[in-house]
Amino acid sequence: MDQAITREGTISAYHRMTRRRVLILSVIGLLSLLVFAADISTGPSNLPLAQVWAGLFDPASLTMPQLTIIREVRLPYALMAILVGAALSLAGAEMQTILNNPLASPFTLGVSSAASFGAALAIVLGISVPFLPTDWMVPINAFICAFASVLLLEFLARSRAAGVEGVVLFGIALVFTFNALVALIQFVASQEALSQLVFWSMGALNRATWSNLGILALVMLVVTPFSMRAAHAMTALRLGEDRARSFGIDVARLRFASLLRISALAATSVAFVGTIGFIGLVGPHIARLMLGEDHRFLLPASMLTGAFIMSVASVGSKILVPGVLLPVGIVTSMIGVPVFLVLILRKPERV
Repeated sequence: MDQAITREGTISAYHRMTRRRVLILSVIGLLSLLVFAADISTGPSNLPLAQVWAGLFDPASLTMPQLTIIREVRLPYALMAILVGAALSLAGAEMQTILNNPLASPFTLGVSSAASFGAALAIVLGISVPFLPTDWMVPINAFICAFASVLLLEFLARSRAAGVEGVVLFGIALVFTFNALVALIQFVASQEALSQLVFWSMGALNRATWSNLGILALVMLVVTPFSMRAAHAMTALRLGEDRARSFGIDVARLRFASLLRISALAATSVAFVGTIGFIGLVGPHIARLMLGEDHRFLLPASMLTGAFIMSVASVGSKILVPGVLLPVGIVTSMIGVPVFLVLILRKPERV
């Protein structure tokens, strides 16, 4: 009798916890939608809010210039902020889990630095894939180099001699290596090429186009189901590799597949918007503090949190300096640093 009561109490507590987590996910999603609406509604053109929404739902009521601003500038920017934030935060959540390192993210383990090196090759030296259109040289180079850096991490992760610590240290070494190579290219760059490279490295949403959005959305649609399918295994991995293996999980295969997903998410995002820091680091930590380590909820919460932070940064890039559109990478760093410090000070054992 006592065992039955205890079992029912445990099941009831589990259902309450699940409902609480679903409620938190719903709140984060609602907040992300509100900030997305604010992002569409802000900009240097001073369009009233009513005209912005008319452009989305009643385009015949606006002039062609007004419609162009809303549908070809503001809407792609806002959607790109949502997708990039979700992609980088999902990549960061997976990377922190499989490497068992709270500081792991595409930005801190060399992926963004590799992408900057690829962009530098295209902008300064004109080196890229042969017969490639000029407009695609920078994003393709950034993607190739970012993807190659994660493939190196994957190769090392599959090596039994390296271990998790070796992968992390190798990622840090990649950061310094690619930063040094970018500095060398900057040293020989012309003034015009140098200014283009510096602006690209700051990260900006003004490169958003409908074709870029389609590619990133496709990557998200392909990768996210596989991430969710691995949620149970990654939750078990948080208990330790030995415990995960006792559950029948192939840890090496799990880590390889996860790094492959991370490479696709991070490389595509950085290729289209440039270097964006702290989203992949802070977003997962905030989600983890709210929902714990159950990756069935942690992964979607990380995506929503990253989208929310990125949208807030997008709004901030348009209103912090009136009349000036700041690179969004600057704003994410301004937001990310204090938030991360608060996380460290409040929950040092969880970060």
